[in-house]
Amino acid sequence: MHSSIVDTDTIPIDVVAVVGAGTMGRGIAQVVARAGRAVALHDADPDALKAARDAIEATLAKGVELGKVTPREKTGTLERIRIETDLGEAVMDADLVIEAIPESLAAKKELFAELDAHCPTPTILASNTSSLSISALAEATARPERVLGLHFFNPVHLMRLVEIVVHPQTDDGVRDSLRELVRGLGKTPIVATDTPGFATSRLGLVLGLEAIRMVEEGVASAADIDTALELGYNHPMGPLQLTDLVGLDVRLSIADHLADTLDRHRFAAPDLLRRMVERGLLGRKSGEGFYRWRDGEAIAKDVPLSEEET
Repeated sequence: MHSSIVDTDTIPIDVVAVVGAGTMGRGIAQVVARAGRAVALHDADPDALKAARDAIEATLAKGVELGKVTPREKTGTLERIRIETDLGEAVMDADLVIEAIPESLAAKKELFAELDAHCPTPTILASNTSSLSISALAEATARPERVLGLHFFNPVHLMRLVEIVVHPQTDDGVRDSLRELVRGLGKTPIVATDTPGFATSRLGLVLGLEAIRMVEEGVASAADIDTALELGYNHPMGPLQLTDLVGLDVRLSIADHLADTLDRHRFAAPDLLRRMVERGLLGRKSGEGFYRWRDGEAIAKDVPLSEEET
């Protein structure tokens, strides 16, 4: 275990390890590497790492095609990302480790204990969790002052917000260092305290669950509900298409967590959401949710969805 002495000055972050090569992990690795930092992307599954590398390259290639990424930026970004199946090798020289594994508190706590054992004393440990307790993760380590949340949004390379989540023991210098890092990625940081759902998941979930209830009740189609929010309230994306991007299973997990920890009535998951998850209709990653997804594009479905359809 390690010393808990923290320098209150801003901490330079030049080397970043990302643990978990799923959608969020590979997106985080891409934006950090594009910002000029060395990145180690870890996953125990070599196939997941290969898929992540291919996805990053495809996203950058699309950026080149659209004129948003130069060929030199693409090459440099890919060169700065190394893939590692060994956790110790991935984090041994990291200034910051960002955890991006599935939303299981038990699994994340186990990982944070491992990271605490593997990482040098100064390393900052951050979680990309969208709703789980940062304090609980910090308790799994001997460096709670260097633990905080760093909640990115999907798709990471396009979304401009990053939510920094601090718990009572998070050091001010660590918080400020992450704030500077986020700005250096070309994104805007906000700071939230460690309460269930933080700021963003709590707000977004309420809107998303109500939109799902409206589909369930036959108020309007998913596409029309989304259009109402996009054009009537200037949202860049409707709550149902966003639910498809996030993953219906992820939405359900967060809803159940907030129902248990905050308010069962406000955050109760609609039956429609639960049925869709049971049927494997998880959104873009499964090819179908409130929309059908083809080549990354959302295609409107006939809704309201009947119980038979789900």
